[in-house]
Amino acid sequence: MLVRSGIERVLSGEAAHLRSQRLGLIHHPASVTSSLRPSSVELIGQDFDLRALFGPQHGALGEKQDNMVESGDFRDSATGLPSYSLYGEVRKPTSAMLMGLDTLLFDLQDVGVRVYTFIWTMALAMQACAEAGVRFVVLDRPNPIGGRREGPVLRPGYESFVGLYPIPLRHGLTCGELAMWLNREQRIGCELEVVPCSGWERGMRWSETGLPWVMPSPNLPTLDSCATYPGMVLLEGTNLSEGRGTTRPFELFGAPFVDPRALAESLGPLLGPGVTLRQCHFEPTFQKHRGVTCGGGQLHVTDPEAFRPVHTAVAILCAVQRSAPGELKWREPPYEYESEKAPIDILWGHSGLRVGVDAGLAPDEILEGAAAEVEAFEASVAPDLLYS
Repeated sequence: MLVRSGIERVLSGEAAHLRSQRLGLIHHPASVTSSLRPSSVELIGQDFDLRALFGPQHGALGEKQDNMVESGDFRDSATGLPSYSLYGEVRKPTSAMLMGLDTLLFDLQDVGVRVYTFIWTMALAMQACAEAGVRFVVLDRPNPIGGRREGPVLRPGYESFVGLYPIPLRHGLTCGELAMWLNREQRIGCELEVVPCSGWERGMRWSETGLPWVMPSPNLPTLDSCATYPGMVLLEGTNLSEGRGTTRPFELFGAPFVDPRALAESLGPLLGPGVTLRQCHFEPTFQKHRGVTCGGGQLHVTDPEAFRPVHTAVAILCAVQRSAPGELKWREPPYEYESEKAPIDILWGHSGLRVGVDAGLAPDEILEGAAAEVEAFEASVAPDLLYS
């Protein structure tokens, strides 16, 4: 094994001081060791004093689709421990949930995108721990799409559960690094510890880590879907299917009103490097356009290093707007606990994408200024980087 995750390091004897602590654990099905054993089970098996479990969006068992609230708290059958939901009415651990704990462990597999809610579960848990005097420990894991950054930084006034703090759409950090930045730059002020991965470098592909891939949520089943997700997640804010209800979510996209050939002609060279569009049809089995044939395409990433997923998604929206005039619609709220702001605006981080597409701007015009925002963020986060 080339890379060891934070949980592996703890189980191998590092961070020995945690053995004397009364622990809670934020986890999900991807919280496993390199041998695919659940972190919770392994901690108990090594006599760590684990007392409570916490589950993020999609449930502690990973069974829920997006925006489906976990069915309350329950007792975990594998460990016998109470399991608390952090997605629904309660998204920040309460003082009652943390009562009796010395340390709250965080062991979620993130995918490196601002709108993926696990990092905001982490931020809210850090806030709760700061208020309760509980230590917060991140058991770090690799970022499966590496350390590159792309897209706009969230602007004030557009905060939501898909973006609580000003980071780029594709942020390029691990959870441990982001936690350090949040604690320092955003002054959360909890007692924070990060157990880093060993052997991981930002340029690594997942296949080079030696770690198994376990889908962190139902619609990111593969590393291919993770590669396209930073941009294609924007389609959640439209009437285009982002491929949910198919076997290739965030790679397939389209709608009943999309002509694949006209789309491909309009998209042309705007698609960007490192990716090829295949014209296709598909029929979602659930969510948008369920049971209806959709025209559209599938993204095939040919060069992950050159591929710019955010640029590609913006180009797709511009092409649909040109090839099917008047058909592209912006989704109405509510969305992810936000009842007023347009979903596309909180996904993008401000109104610029919606306004730009409606005005017929080119992708580069819509993305103008984003590179400078990313550069400023990189300077801000530099003290918190843990990996080369």
